[in-house]
Amino acid sequence: MKLFSVEKPGLYTTYQDLGRTGYMKFGVPSSGAMDRFAFEVGNILVGNPRGAAALEVTMQGPELIAEETFVIAVTGGNLTPMINGKRIPLWKSVVVKKGQVLEFGAPQNGVRAYLTVSGGFDAKVYMGSRSVYEPAGLGRKLQSGDELFGDPEKRKAGTGLFYTEIPDYDRDIEVRVVKGPHNKQISDDVVEAFFATTHEVSPQSNRMGYRLSSNLETSHDGNVISDAVPIGGIQLPGNGQPIILLADRQTTGGYTRIATAIGPDLPLIAQLPPGGTIRFKEVSIEDAQFAAIQQERKLRIWNRLSI
Repeated sequence: MKLFSVEKPGLYTTYQDLGRTGYMKFGVPSSGAMDRFAFEVGNILVGNPRGAAALEVTMQGPELIAEETFVIAVTGGNLTPMINGKRIPLWKSVVVKKGQVLEFGAPQNGVRAYLTVSGGFDAKVYMGSRSVYEPAGLGRKLQSGDELFGDPEKRKAGTGLFYTEIPDYDRDIEVRVVKGPHNKQISDDVVEAFFATTHEVSPQSNRMGYRLSSNLETSHDGNVISDAVPIGGIQLPGNGQPIILLADRQTTGGYTRIATAIGPDLPLIAQLPPGGTIRFKEVSIEDAQFAAIQQERKLRIWNRLSI
């Protein structure tokens, strides 16, 4: 069933799910939603499985004309979603009626929003995932004239996330990390400076990774034998400018990694605009695991209760 016609595609709007697994050994990135928390909550709000395909909207949102009446939710960054020019609430399921126009205004906070529809979007599957990864030709971003399809299920609107659970997408954040595997190759002074510095997000940042404009004075050349790189891994090249690896990261890397951001804090990074700032706080592996377990437990409870 046709759900939307695309009048305007927005700056960079793509289908995303939880990413593709099992292909990194062949050099294919996992991709998937940058802000997994917002993505999964959005699906829960409209009664979908947590990994159903959604639209990831970046900075400037699309203009979509509804071809049927169904339930949607918009989560993540506040990009001022509107139906027929009237603001709609974030983190809450609402009805969009046939003929109405869903559009987005100026970003208020965060840079990525997620549009979920009851039943999920019926996008093409590449290697077990509907996530778009344009560099390899696995799908493409939205274009004017596209038609978006799905099989909407009948759902009641009005389900929302309690306000105390809604993330605060600040422009100045603290991110918890565990120390990286190559710190013996990096001097203690540089590691100390890394944690003491407030780092700024460079405009040279995208879904592959965020480059930080701080310049740590380091004498190491930054090179190691290439190994697999995790999402959230923070590389430190010889130029002293850290790079946070994100959803579309390469599968291996040959730069030293000074730290790895913990999973529950990745959404905060994903919502930072260029010019936003980050401070890093070291935590133990046990603390990182506990934070991940707590977040997963919360999502499972919401999913079971449909919030």
